[in-house]
Amino acid sequence: MGGARRGSLAPLTLPSPPGLRGARDGTWTGVVRHWLKLSRLGCVLGVALLAIGANPPQASAEEIVALYSAFWAGLPAAQIRLKFGDGGPGYRDEIEIATQGLPHLFTNFRANATAEGQHGANQTAEPGHYLAVYDLRKRRDRRISMQFVNRLGAMIAERGPDDTSRKPPLAETFRKNAIDPLSALENLRGALRAARPSGSFTIPVYDGARRFDVTGQVLPKNESSAVLRAELTLRPIAGFKGESSEDGDPEDAPRKVELTMTDDEKLVPLSVRVPVFYMPLVVQFQRFCPASDPCAG
Repeated sequence: MGGARRGSLAPLTLPSPPGLRGARDGTWTGVVRHWLKLSRLGCVLGVALLAIGANPPQASAEEIVALYSAFWAGLPAAQIRLKFGDGGPGYRDEIEIATQGLPHLFTNFRANATAEGQHGANQTAEPGHYLAVYDLRKRRDRRISMQFVNRLGAMIAERGPDDTSRKPPLAETFRKNAIDPLSALENLRGALRAARPSGSFTIPVYDGARRFDVTGQVLPKNESSAVLRAELTLRPIAGFKGESSEDGDPEDAPRKVELTMTDDEKLVPLSVRVPVFYMPLVVQFQRFCPASDPCAG
């Protein structure tokens, strides 16, 4: 999702949690680093925000605010607040992520991101601007800024003037006709509504440094269950060798994500689950936030 980057974290002397001893980076710092890499991509927490937009309860075309919590190995990892307007020709989506527990102690990581655009043909997202701002330890007010321009009939993601990235962007071919992580939630909503059991879909995403696809399918339903299950796969395409980001070399293997939703017209997400260092990272819905209680952090 846009917003989180991995920092250069010095190894800590804390022992590894159960099940992590002997891992490639068997320290709590390694876990935090891995978690931040995933959230930088919109992988895991980004996928959570994609799912959150899947048509929660609608009273009208109004602003909706929802609160989610993330847990790793059963321990608090982050709070997520999502705000978006449902309905209308345009969209403006926002997300805030703040670490908790050990991730917060070691990184003091916070991020917020906004995406604005229009709904085009078939209600697909046509982004105009994307901005993610984050703090990570001593790094303050780091910015990932993109503007989407039409060039010869193709939509190209260009860096905005307030972007603080120090490495060059990916080649234009990888920034062509791909959308930012927050705008991807608009397309995921339509894909989930239209999907049939065992049917698949693909959403091309560019997060300002890396290009990846989100592919997905709705799994066969258990007739006795009121829960809809979907499986998403994050497939790296380009930018996973450090050439376009200061973040280093994130893992470039496809990553499976389990998504559950209520099986009704509202499609309310219940959970997002992905393994990190053999332990589950889970994002869970907590509650909707009315105007009288906006769940502001």
